[in-house]
Amino acid sequence: MAVGSRAKARLLTVRDRERAIALLERDPQRDLQLLDLASRLGGPTALGEAPPQLVGAWRDEELVGVASIRPSLVLSSGADGDMLDAWVPFCEGVPSGLIKSDWKGVSELWQRLVDGGRECLVDRAETAYAVTPERVARVVATPGVKVRPAAASDLEPLVEAARASLREEGRPDPFDGDPPGFRRWVRGRLVRARVVEMEGEVVFVGYADVRRPEGWLVQGVYTFPRARRRGFASAGMSAIVQEAFAAGATHVQLAVVSGNTAAERLYERLGFEPFARLRTVLFF
Repeated sequence: MAVGSRAKARLLTVRDRERAIALLERDPQRDLQLLDLASRLGGPTALGEAPPQLVGAWRDEELVGVASIRPSLVLSSGADGDMLDAWVPFCEGVPSGLIKSDWKGVSELWQRLVDGGRECLVDRAETAYAVTPERVARVVATPGVKVRPAAASDLEPLVEAARASLREEGRPDPFDGDPPGFRRWVRGRLVRARVVEMEGEVVFVGYADVRRPEGWLVQGVYTFPRARRRGFASAGMSAIVQEAFAAGATHVQLAVVSGNTAAERLYERLGFEPFARLRTVLFF
């Protein structure tokens, strides 16, 4: 690398896929979501989901950083000032969206976007947690509790859960403007959803959105209010973790909104440990 060379950015294509994967595999825990997106460059997309759009930061001929701009903004670990400068024009082309990454990188990028006139609807801190096979605590579901993959017949309760989760987070509800589109989006995620059923009723859902040997990323965890504090979340998450390790994953990770002490205690009881401070910004 030339001394003093500054990063330049361009969209990544399928021809850059292996190079991007090699870079992101250096820190697969912190870059797990980007690693998954990079592996899907040029591949098929799920129903209701946009194909990933990634931007690389290059110094001379070396790829030194990766950022996703669709379906959401995600920054590779260790992104520095001139990488962010190079990515800003691409980020400015996104009319609205969500940034979620390491606190430092998001804070520096967001300040650049604020200087360009952007505003936010949500701005919050989160903690990333991970558990490895040697630390996991097994939970046995109580009699009558069934943990299973989601089925097509679960669509309506999962739509209800997704909407309720967004409202609890103070985020807009896309269902109001496009009910068919929102249902398509949830339907496209069914294959990744795991539910807890009690007496024929879905009471918990979690989505294994990334399922790779390097790790599983669980998102969209939600327990219906009428079923909380009854052990359903422990049973559901324990089952997801056990499934991940049976499939050969090295770890399972998720993020918890700062201040959600009930969730933090739940995951710590299951063996999860914090490994990164994140910042999430929903912007327009």
